[in-house]
Amino acid sequence: MRRFVVALALAGVSLTATGALAQSTITENSIASHEAFLASDALQGRGSATRDEAIAAAYVASQFQSYGLTSAPGMTGFLQKAIIVHQKLSAPITLTVASAVVPQATLLTGSGKPVSGTLVVANDAKALPRAPVVLLTATEFDPMQLFRAAREKQIGLVLIRESDATRKLATMIRAPRLPAYLEGNTPTDQPTLVTIPDATVDVLASKNGAAISLAVPIVADRSETTNAIGYLKGTDPAAGTLLFSAHLDHLGLRPDGTIMHGANDDASGTTAVLELARALASGNPARRSILFVAYGSEEIGEYGSTYFGEHPPIPLKNIIANVEFEMIGAQDPKLPTNMLMMTGFDRSNLGAALKQHGALVTGDAYPEQHFFERSDNYALALKGIVAHTVSGWAVTPTYHQPTDTIANLNIPFMTRAIRSLVAPLEWLANSDFAPAWKPGGQPTAQH
Repeated sequence: MRRFVVALALAGVSLTATGALAQSTITENSIASHEAFLASDALQGRGSATRDEAIAAAYVASQFQSYGLTSAPGMTGFLQKAIIVHQKLSAPITLTVASAVVPQATLLTGSGKPVSGTLVVANDAKALPRAPVVLLTATEFDPMQLFRAAREKQIGLVLIRESDATRKLATMIRAPRLPAYLEGNTPTDQPTLVTIPDATVDVLASKNGAAISLAVPIVADRSETTNAIGYLKGTDPAAGTLLFSAHLDHLGLRPDGTIMHGANDDASGTTAVLELARALASGNPARRSILFVAYGSEEIGEYGSTYFGEHPPIPLKNIIANVEFEMIGAQDPKLPTNMLMMTGFDRSNLGAALKQHGALVTGDAYPEQHFFERSDNYALALKGIVAHTVSGWAVTPTYHQPTDTIANLNIPFMTRAIRSLVAPLEWLANSDFAPAWKPGGQPTAQH
């Protein structure tokens, strides 16, 4: 601790006695204890909108209450619940080209709607045509980048070769992945990706211009997701409110019974929110109020944060910044030791200000992965709130794998990372600094 305080002093950062005391409460043992419950066999991977997710939310809420946090204005407790409507296949899909049924067509992800049109053959994943239905003959492509390109060009259906990459993606997203949506809303349109065997691709490549249709028989199911919300009231009602958040759900149980523990994704972020809540609540009241939130159902479409944004306990205009914590359980080998990356770092003035006050954060090392728009910060950023995600090793090999367990966490790294954020966030909570988007930095649904 002494060396850490001296290091901050040498960097020109003032760490208050309260801040130093708050940091000392964050220990490897306290972090490991949260992980021991959240990533345990008992919670079976905290599947989105399941009873296990609800238990995790109840745990987080009980911890908030024990730290002295209160329920947020407009709420009578610490839990916020929402109903999610899930679309599921009721029978196999049927793909027809030139009146002939295509065998072994497999749905990866899609809109849940039937698609019909004229087949257009393309050879380059980076130069997709604007057409309702496209057959991609390329053998090498990134399925996620292909999905984003198809969405940008409003392609209804893309047929692709089955490969190791598509099979890996199918496992990661638990294919077939069909839209879910909050009750009262409507699902958003998105491209449908269907894999077919190599030999079938070669046959269909000669049928450019043929009539094609896809039938997707679906049924709707409903489940409940849960957000845990705690509130630390500030001394100045006009100073605005900060939001520190993470998602508490993961992938639950695989069909074969394998538990997807999600120790890093995102029990580590949830642990950060808990530890920061305890640390910041242990000192004198800050000028600004703080909301601490653990969202449900991020893994199936960021529904907890979306619902929060549509039903905020305080007006969104009063939330001046959001810092999301995602996968901070491993050191990124591309970054300096103990450093965290902040997605969208250059989009606003927040990252640089926190860094100036001692936060061990830097820019996104993987801009091609679009991480800024792949976490819960994005739903709020679209509404104008300066919102970023702080991560450790975002492309760790344990991502969405059964190996994402407590045994593969770097607890000392997590401890240092969370401790490093106490003083900067305490400064932010007591300052009159105004987080703001830089010109062109605020995202839109298309940017």
